[in-house]
Amino acid sequence: MTERVRPARPHTGTTEDGRRLRQVLTYARRGSRLTDGQSAAWERCHHRWWIPDEAVDAEGFDVTGRFEDPTAPLVVEIGSGNGEATAALAAARPSVNILAFEVWHPGVAQTFLRLEESGAENVRMISVDAVWSMQHLLDEGQVAELWTFFPDPWPKKRHHRRRLVNPSFAEVAARRLAPGGVWRLATDWPDYAKQMVAVLEAEPALENVHDRAAPRWQDRPVTRFERRGIEAGRPITDLAYRRIR
Repeated sequence: MTERVRPARPHTGTTEDGRRLRQVLTYARRGSRLTDGQSAAWERCHHRWWIPDEAVDAEGFDVTGRFEDPTAPLVVEIGSGNGEATAALAAARPSVNILAFEVWHPGVAQTFLRLEESGAENVRMISVDAVWSMQHLLDEGQVAELWTFFPDPWPKKRHHRRRLVNPSFAEVAARRLAPGGVWRLATDWPDYAKQMVAVLEAEPALENVHDRAAPRWQDRPVTRFERRGIEAGRPITDLAYRRIR
């Protein structure tokens, strides 16, 4: 991992006169209240599977060093929710390390429960902003695969600027992927799917694996987010783009 001087994490930086910097983020923090089961899971598991925010600020922080096998291929999942996909895919792919970004505290704790049930040990959870982290914690070519399943659609037009998949992030994500690495996406919002395609087609370092929408990735379990979209009558769009240079 190449050492770099990192700017302050989002919502931690201040102006010269001491005011908190205002930043547009791709997520909103939801309620943090845990159920009894989630609280117990947090107490049992956070020392094993969670990377504290403050750990990222330490000099020489290396995310791969948090895994049992730092040399294993790194898969990044942005927005892992309650861990339905995370735990299932981690158990099915024990030879990779999965770094899962999730800012919803109950979702992180619920993921711990799912990891315990699945027996997977190759996941680390982190709640630091994913856009900042991709840019400042990961090196170019370090990510073997990137997953973005059902990101917040921010359906109101005035909120579209908060959507994760935009040109600036696509450039960062493409460069963090290893050559041949694949970015897998899924959404149940047709207008967001169109935006994703437009953004990814315009990124010169990426190519569409299927020249169209991808067939549903069969390894990905059906999560509650996907079920909600189906129940609401919204079509599910899968996409897969590969780094080519």
